[in-house]
Amino acid sequence: MNRKKTWLVAIAVLLCLGTAGRTAAQEQEPTHHHYKLVVIEPLGGPTSSASGPDQLILNNRGTFAAYANTPTANPNANCFIPFNAGDCFVEHPVLWHKGTLTDLELLPGGANGQTVAISENGLIAGFSENGMTDPLSGLAVGRAVLWTKDGKVIDLGTVPGGTGSIVIAVNNHGQAVGFSDNDVSDPFSMVGGFATQTRAYLWQNGVIRDLGTLGGPDAIAGNVNERGQIAGISFTDSNASSNCPWALTTHPFFWENGKMTDVGSLGGTCAGVSWMNNRGQVVGFSNVAGDQSNHAFVWDEGHGLKDLGTLPGGSFSGANWINDAGEIAGASDVSNGGHAVLWKNGAMIDLGLLPGDCNSEALAINSQGQIVGNSSPDCIVDGNVVLWENGSAPVNINTLVTPASDVTAVYALEINDRGEIAAHGFTPTGDQRGVLLLPCDENHPDLEGCDYSLVDAAAIKRSTQLIAPAQAAAKTTSQTLSSAEQMAQIRSMTALRRGRFYALAQK
Repeated sequence: MNRKKTWLVAIAVLLCLGTAGRTAAQEQEPTHHHYKLVVIEPLGGPTSSASGPDQLILNNRGTFAAYANTPTANPNANCFIPFNAGDCFVEHPVLWHKGTLTDLELLPGGANGQTVAISENGLIAGFSENGMTDPLSGLAVGRAVLWTKDGKVIDLGTVPGGTGSIVIAVNNHGQAVGFSDNDVSDPFSMVGGFATQTRAYLWQNGVIRDLGTLGGPDAIAGNVNERGQIAGISFTDSNASSNCPWALTTHPFFWENGKMTDVGSLGGTCAGVSWMNNRGQVVGFSNVAGDQSNHAFVWDEGHGLKDLGTLPGGSFSGANWINDAGEIAGASDVSNGGHAVLWKNGAMIDLGLLPGDCNSEALAINSQGQIVGNSSPDCIVDGNVVLWENGSAPVNINTLVTPASDVTAVYALEINDRGEIAAHGFTPTGDQRGVLLLPCDENHPDLEGCDYSLVDAAAIKRSTQLIAPAQAAAKTTSQTLSSAEQMAQIRSMTALRRGRFYALAQK
């Protein structure tokens, strides 16, 4: 899979223990639609990709925010950083809509940029280099930007004293959140490459605002909903913690109307947030007392923090996404593997995994209750994109693609309310692609090449396509990250996919 995610290997130790039997849901054999696979082709370079997971990159208008390589060698990439190993080409933000791919404008003087998120009304969040060099790191400065619906690029700036910034989420009202450096020295900065504090911000109507922290030096804002509520993570003090992916004790926060609330933890020293819905419900993970395991949680102002527990025999769980109905997608280990799970109406439902696979994880759920994730054959590389719908057994989405594609969808990022799926894919030669899977259904009439017949689940055979082999990630002791690498690090830290297992698996 994407070599920016080197911590994936750790899950092999924890979860490669075998497979489980069939769940009750797997006894059903409903029908599924075929899908058309759309590939985001590079801009002359070797790869394309998309941000995520735990970021909104595909809205309900079918607009997909991605990024793609050009053939130009990247003058600013640090090719020895694991997050960016072997990908030393200039990278541009792109937008796909109804078959048209648009190369988005960068800030004047900038060479590289990426999209990071998109709102329902078409505002695009991301970052762009601006042609300046950071005097502390020696790298090109990256700035948080918004692209308006007419394609204009807006520099969101930094908090006072800052040089670089990144935006992580944006809503329909043009409120954007993310993180910025400042000019206060900080040896424990949340983001590699920052020698100063990492500060959560809210940008609105041309003004950027430092949201503060829960008592420690750093914070990052990762979600903003349509009510203007913000969720993120913050250091709570300056006491070092060896039990977190971060250097200091870390809690999720909830921010509204100028007030930052500590979401707390389940007794441990480390907790993180992955998603927040439009009702202000926050999900994520937290270490439990003793820091030897972690559990998924859900929090809201009315009910406080709730431990979602694990499947029988399990010790670890994490929540990845919550829809506006309060349905939560995530994963838990069990006595002999790791399984995707759904929390619904107070119950925890084992979603199972593909036959013969090692582990699975549910990554996103839409308003229709359709769930996407992945199922891994060897617990090291990411497996095929998996769909759960109508209480069915998991289905390998590649078996539903018509016409057949030489690009294999291997990691789901998001599913919108139209059932469209954003994912990563690989070519037969191992080059990464951003891909979009469009269902051949009544909401997508007249899609060229679509097979509108239904597929009986009993007739679906497990895909024989090979997953692209993992590429060994370069190792380095350097802590200097470019803007793209900082974004990748934030994904790996704040996204729940296996990141929650990483620190504990290394003990």
